Amino acid sequence: MVIDRTVFAQNCAKMHDNAREWGASFRAHVKSHKTVEGTKLQLVTTVNKTDAIVVSTMMEAWEVVNAGLVADGTVKDILYGLPVAINKIEDLATLWDEIEGHGGIVRLIVDHPEQVKALEIFEKGRANPRRWSVFVKVDAGSRRAGLAPSSPYFEALLAALVASPAISIYGFYCHAGHAYASTSLPEASAFLSAEVDAVNTAAGLALANLSGSPDTQAHTQPFVLSVGSTPTAHAASTETRARLSSMLNGTLELHAGNYPLLDLQQLHTGLVGPERVAQRVLATVISYYPGRGQDGTDEAMCDAGAIAMSKDAGPSGGFGDVIGKAWRLGKISQEHGTLMRSVGRGDPAADHLKVGETVQIIGQHACLITAAYPWYYIVDSEGPGKGGEVVDVWVPWKGW
Repeated sequence: MVIDRTVFAQNCAKMHDNAREWGASFRAHVKSHKTVEGTKLQLVTTVNKTDAIVVSTMMEAWEVVNAGLVADGTVKDILYGLPVAINKIEDLATLWDEIEGHGGIVRLIVDHPEQVKALEIFEKGRANPRRWSVFVKVDAGSRRAGLAPSSPYFEALLAALVASPAISIYGFYCHAGHAYASTSLPEASAFLSAEVDAVNTAAGLALANLSGSPDTQAHTQPFVLSVGSTPTAHAASTETRARLSSMLNGTLELHAGNYPLLDLQQLHTGLVGPERVAQRVLATVISYYPGRGQDGTDEAMCDAGAIAMSKDAGPSGGFGDVIGKAWRLGKISQEHGTLMRSVGRGDPAADHLKVGETVQIIGQHACLITAAYPWYYIVDSEGPGKGGEVVDVWVPWKGW
């Protein structure tokens, strides 16, 4: 796994610029690369900085702390990005204890009354009970997590949150995972608008619930309306902000995670070009099969299979594209893959692969691909060797 640090950093700066143009704060998801170095580049760029992150695992959160990023003020706000697991509440409380002395806070996501009840039970057992700062997870169509504001269960959840002595509603959080189906800026903009509409409606319902509550001051005002996935975050701009309703029931926050690396899925959206993809996998051509492929085309075997590339396929077809050659990774087994000619691309006579040759492959889904590697080789296209020389090694966090 090779990552171009210059391109990675430029992508981070571009996302800060998007958030600023859109009139929003930014929260960086660190789960795609899971490294100290990458987190720093996400948070502090040439354009702006943020101290808010999202994590998907307890390991990510603790490694951020262990690296000193909370103690030195780089990170102050850690959101555990899944609906809170009841068996992780004690671990999350310990994490909060650890960072509170440095001015840090742990925030949670909730989408079910049982989570609220479990937090209340936990806090009752503490000598000094606290209120947990929570985002309410809103479903804007992806049906992965959260509740739609139109759901009758959403009203019940709001009632439980407003009445709970263990909860402070911080905001409303939406992730448009289904926006990966976008193939144009207008489509991504439509998904972004739908996200904003969903969290804004949810916040409006919460304000109505709070109007008769004695604990109004216990909840954040104004609410934070947190939206984004890499495609919709790419669509955030001055123009898309102008199309939003002027009446928002809170302040906007943009979040995203894949954007520093990018991959074939993101290229397929049409929102980024290949020059912005910061990662690739180096593989070796280990055998060659003339005429074995479809319509008599050649095939080759490389030593990168499912473990190296993941089994995520995408709308562009196959499991990866070879950079600079009209070949794609068309089939995969555990430790090897079959390279096939890309139909309609390149010159078959000139675009030949040789046994022993090293090829560079951009895979479908960078977040899953990086998870396979114990370290990443870092190059710098604007530094020594112009991207052909290893300048650093990043070691990702493993486990949950």
